[in-house]
Amino acid sequence: MGSIDSDAHVIECERTFEYMDSGSEHLKPMVVVQKSGEAELDLEGRAQKEYWVIDGKLQPKEGNIGSNTSKESREMIDVQARLDHMDKLAIDIQVLYPTVFLRAWTQNPEIEHALCRSYNRWLADIWSDAPDRLRWVVMPPLLQMDKVQEELEFAKNNGACGIFIRGLECERRVATPYFYPLFDMAADLDLPICFHSGNNSFNVRDIYAKECGFGRSKLPVVSAFHNLLMDDIPAKWPTVRWAFIEVSAQWIPYALNDMGIRFQRRGRELSAAIMAENNIFVACQVTDDLEYVLKYSGSNTLVVGTDYGHSDTSTEIEALRKLRSDGKVAPQSADKILDDNAKRLYGLN
Repeated sequence: MGSIDSDAHVIECERTFEYMDSGSEHLKPMVVVQKSGEAELDLEGRAQKEYWVIDGKLQPKEGNIGSNTSKESREMIDVQARLDHMDKLAIDIQVLYPTVFLRAWTQNPEIEHALCRSYNRWLADIWSDAPDRLRWVVMPPLLQMDKVQEELEFAKNNGACGIFIRGLECERRVATPYFYPLFDMAADLDLPICFHSGNNSFNVRDIYAKECGFGRSKLPVVSAFHNLLMDDIPAKWPTVRWAFIEVSAQWIPYALNDMGIRFQRRGRELSAAIMAENNIFVACQVTDDLEYVLKYSGSNTLVVGTDYGHSDTSTEIEALRKLRSDGKVAPQSADKILDDNAKRLYGLN
């Protein structure tokens, strides 16, 4: 059986935004470096000296960086360096997620479109160097839904295997009709909707500005899981696959228990296999109580990732190897989590 890393990251660099159209070059982000004075520390105690400037906003560039990975590999300066490290970690395929887009950057549709378009072409370029081992999720410009189709079609033809979305987008819940065209496109192109830890709501970002990221980035994704099922969204798009990435899986029993009570009050019964029946997948962590989680999720709905390139509480660069070796789950379940389920989620052959 193979080993698929269902959540790895790229760390964007200035090259990421060199793919902008000639008419959008004035929107290109830049990196500024603090040359003197004491570096500001983030909430995890990490020094910040490099910053992105996007839409006039200053955001740290180097905070969530894994010291167990090289700059060449994280930023895809040397794709072969990434592949060599994957070999050492016994990883066959990585699915690449962004870093800079995990937070809210702009409410300007023109800027968002330019950023997404350049990012997607950078990832397509990376994929072309290792199409059998590196896949990626496309960044849709959701502030302009009429621009999304072009990006998804380009991505589908250039190695993308999923659609990136955060728990909150465009200051809306993701179960609202605004996103129905996106779900239609996902069905037409056979691309899963991948909710990743993150938040694109400026209101929520500001409320949690001094918080470590749990409320700002993780809980909105768990809430999206609950919202989608309560509003019967997966039933309306029965062929679409839905993923919830980098929020662990420990919350599944709680969310399903709460949902069961609410269903009962509506005269409905919550199916014991509601996740599998609705094509829902969740990325677990090796620190989860997987024996307990599997009683609720079933073994056909979990995947696992390393959070490669980062250094937060979701990061476990040896996750795939540990899942097979530590005996927490039966070998058959480990094979499903590491290989079969990931292939079904991402449509990998």
